[in-house]
Amino acid sequence: MESLNIGDAAKASGVTAKMIRHYEDIGLMPKVRRTMSGYRMYSAQDVHMLRFIKHSRNLGFSMKQIEALVGLWRDTRRPSSKVKALAIEHIAELDQKIRELQTMRATLNRLVHACHGDDRPDCPILDELAVDAVTTPNGDGVAGTVKKRKGKSCEHDCH
Repeated sequence: MESLNIGDAAKASGVTAKMIRHYEDIGLMPKVRRTMSGYRMYSAQDVHMLRFIKHSRNLGFSMKQIEALVGLWRDTRRPSSKVKALAIEHIAELDQKIRELQTMRATLNRLVHACHGDDRPDCPILDELAVDAVTTPNGDGVAGTVKKRKGKSCEHDCH
């Protein structure tokens, strides 16, 4: 593969030209060679790195984690245990996000089932969204949530 301009590198890697510039600006990608007129020129190795970054993003790694992964990838003397530890940490983060999404889904599911979905204006979904959640210390000194609805405070669900 000969040198590619940014548009061709974007097509070959599946990463937009804007993101390629961003990765270069934040130091995730090394500065690439430029032509006399200032155009960026990408090698096959650069495109390979862009694909690596894209695949890492598709797996949900953060930019900080990808930076660490790129560093580990470049270091051929690194122990694989460092890569595995980073992946295990990411799995734990994904598990937490999954739990949070499941909680959101359960709440929305409960609200959808509580809503009649007819011509009446009463809607438990909108009522729940209108609740102000205020974080306050509870009896054991740990922050808890008190819901306020239409000027009233409730310890739990105000239904």
